[in-house]
Amino acid sequence: MKVLVTGATGFVGSHVVDALRASNHDVSFIARSTSNLRWLEGSGAVRVDGSLFDVSSLRTAVQDVDVVVHVAGLTAAKNEAEFRKGNRDATKNLLDAVRAYRPQLQRFVHISSGAVVGPSPSPERAVDEHSPLHPITSYGRTKKEAEEEVIAAGSDIPYTIVRPPAVYGPRDSAILTFFQSVARGIAPIIGFDEKQVSLIHARDLARGIVLATTSPAAIGQTYFITSERFYTWPHIAAVTAAVMGKKSVLKPRLPHALVLGIAGIVGALGKLAGKPPVLDYEKGIDISAIWSLRYPRSAIIKKLTANSAIYFSNPINSFGLILLRVSLTNR
Repeated sequence: MKVLVTGATGFVGSHVVDALRASNHDVSFIARSTSNLRWLEGSGAVRVDGSLFDVSSLRTAVQDVDVVVHVAGLTAAKNEAEFRKGNRDATKNLLDAVRAYRPQLQRFVHISSGAVVGPSPSPERAVDEHSPLHPITSYGRTKKEAEEEVIAAGSDIPYTIVRPPAVYGPRDSAILTFFQSVARGIAPIIGFDEKQVSLIHARDLARGIVLATTSPAAIGQTYFITSERFYTWPHIAAVTAAVMGKKSVLKPRLPHALVLGIAGIVGALGKLAGKPPVLDYEKGIDISAIWSLRYPRSAIIKKLTANSAIYFSNPINSFGLILLRVSLTNR
């Protein structure tokens, strides 16, 4: 099977390329000649020129492929208009290119986000694929708009939508900072309630995306690909400390008001500098929420989790500890 991957030079996209190549698929990816290809070197994937903001430039990229896996998206931006361009508009352009140059495409696999649903109302009321969509950030709203573009094209283009939760693993730079902080002996915890989060290792997510890509049963479906259980940050910190051989870790509780205040200041400074802020007020709201994604009981996901690399529930499990150590050290 010939597969085009967008966002292949990034964290999740590069793992998707690895998983597809491990399954003996022919893979191509869109990237500029100046792009950093460090995670794709030796993968056997082929670079093609093109821009998600120029439909005609995508002709070569899409015209001979069987499947498009659209991982590319904008996770940081100066404003909602930038998010919309990088998420909704880029997705629409890619769909338009498929209509124009590859109308026989077998599948368009869209990698969305749990952010389109918004936080669960409470730990006892976790969201699932059928929950109403209530995104609370610009990122979540524009990813929701991108999903709407994919669904609207469904009469012409068979699709599958995947919504990952928080993703960790080698090549990550987001959750990695928490792990690194724990390795230094401190694990800041946001709020005084026990927030539950859903996590998945990047390699598990990539395998799940391949399974969703190749299963006929996944056409027209939306999936959360996530770990079976929920986790609290203190528990994650304890597992990380065990991996790093830390006997004690400080776990200061940060009030929501303090987190939001810091996020607002950092966001304002980022905008003044003309750079997309990594942390802003919306992100502060996001990380203060209770994030729980109900584990989807689909056959595809059951097959994935039969060999899951998620073992936070058993800190002494060697496989889980090795994978977490790799997440911390393999950059």
